Amino acid sequence: MNQLTGALLSLPVALWGSAAWAAEPGKADAGLNITAIVMFFIFVVVTLGITYWAASRTKSTKDFYAAGGGITGFQNGLAIAGDYMSAASFLGISAMVFAKGYDGLIYSIGFLVGWPVILFLMAEQLRNLGRYTFADIVSFRLSQVPIRTLSAMGTLCTVILYLIAQMVGAGQLIKTLFGLPYEYAVIVVGVLMVLYVAFGGMIATTWVQIIKAVLLLTGASFIALVALNHTGFNLELFFKTAMESIKTSALADHKKVVADNKDIFAPGGLVSDPVSAISLGLALMFGTAGLPHILMRFFTVPNAKEARKSVFYATGFIGYFYILTFIIGFGAVMMVAPNPQYMDTAKGVLAGGNNMAAIHLAHATGGDLFLGFISAVAFATILAVVSGLTLAGASAVSHDLFANAICGGKVNEATEMKVSKISALVIGMIAIWLGIQFEKQNVAFMVGLAFAIAASANFPILFLSIHWKGLTTRGAMIGGSLGLITTVVMVVLSKTVWVDVLGNKAPLFPYKDPAIFSMTLAFVGCWIFSKLDFSEQAKIERARFDAQQVRCEVGIGINEASKH
Repeated sequence: MNQLTGALLSLPVALWGSAAWAAEPGKADAGLNITAIVMFFIFVVVTLGITYWAASRTKSTKDFYAAGGGITGFQNGLAIAGDYMSAASFLGISAMVFAKGYDGLIYSIGFLVGWPVILFLMAEQLRNLGRYTFADIVSFRLSQVPIRTLSAMGTLCTVILYLIAQMVGAGQLIKTLFGLPYEYAVIVVGVLMVLYVAFGGMIATTWVQIIKAVLLLTGASFIALVALNHTGFNLELFFKTAMESIKTSALADHKKVVADNKDIFAPGGLVSDPVSAISLGLALMFGTAGLPHILMRFFTVPNAKEARKSVFYATGFIGYFYILTFIIGFGAVMMVAPNPQYMDTAKGVLAGGNNMAAIHLAHATGGDLFLGFISAVAFATILAVVSGLTLAGASAVSHDLFANAICGGKVNEATEMKVSKISALVIGMIAIWLGIQFEKQNVAFMVGLAFAIAASANFPILFLSIHWKGLTTRGAMIGGSLGLITTVVMVVLSKTVWVDVLGNKAPLFPYKDPAIFSMTLAFVGCWIFSKLDFSEQAKIERARFDAQQVRCEVGIGINEASKH
């Protein structure tokens, strides 16, 4: 607690010193917005206060991983929405709609339609079978060590890719707000997220997510309403004005649309071939059901009924929010793109990059005061998500790998929590480094890659372990490994990494989104190698399915450890 108190006292001083440094002549990338900085500090102080309060109540692993299981369905639904409505959603999707038009909706729809899959096929089973991580469910009737190891690898790959997107969004936001160099901005976010997770655990993370969800829904609603009011709430005039604004826009993407005589409201601007479209759709739809930081939230409620309520409320909040991102994206086309104040006209880019389209629209609709509010909200958005991601990654290392795979479940809670906190620190350092390396990537696209891994490595074995009696450890290991390895390899060989990051001339894998290949391989691999498994261990695992089904449906033994 003394360490936390020192961190709370020193962080605002360090941040204010950084801001003052940024204000020196010749060193700032942008002028300081004092209103925005004040609101930023208010949020940081409040959330760190919550972390201090949560740290005093985090006594056990159940408190640390699952908030003691005492979160209601409504609270958890709001927290899930807060966890899910990330920088990729608020900044990235609105940026894609702003730059590419209609096709940006692929992400909005894809992110949303995964929730019915969770609601009808998984929510109740997750709560009845698991304790802290989705590996608890997969290993319920399969071999603990190999399955938990594979699940932890899938979790860490998903978490790291997802974290990259959040760190990029955070870096650009703080750079714009404080005038800090991008690298320092990323470090600030990394320090804060480690503090939230290491000291407050799931209790602090949950309440940060709830507060963030309320603020984000309020702020996004205001931006959308003011943008619509610009044309008298006439939707036809709203979109017509946006189309006309493109003709006077200095953005290179918009100039290309005009030069090619294309319609920004027509499909094909972002995804031009059917393989890529289907692959992206599969990743977004089924990746949701494999995201470890989302799946962890189902263990914070007391029973399966509250778990279903969580999904119901979350779907409503998230669906409403994605409608707003569409309006915000085209509102930025209408009010930001033609305004030289927000553009670097010489380079044909938006100041701060396209990811700042929503932030600039906030200024256009509400001036400096609202810019300050929405900047603080966007920062809250990022911190809430990175906290959930870091906690999921740390729990995979401490609970799945260390406590169960290595120590066989024979480890005391204090040691497990210590390992988790150290893991949070290491993950934070990795996220900072990768966030700096991937500075120029669109944040929504990076999250799409994380979804591809979740859909290919996590979802197949999780879904089959719950619903298919024939799945065996051998089938799950080979199928899950195929999904994980092929996704990572295809992502590295795609244009995003092979060309944009590593500097090669041409990609070795022609598509940006690998899910259609990697997810298929994972399911086929699980099925074939389970069918070909005639070992005694396989027979025992199939026989355990009936007992698992009883627990799935009625929740007997829900408060006990998931053991064979």
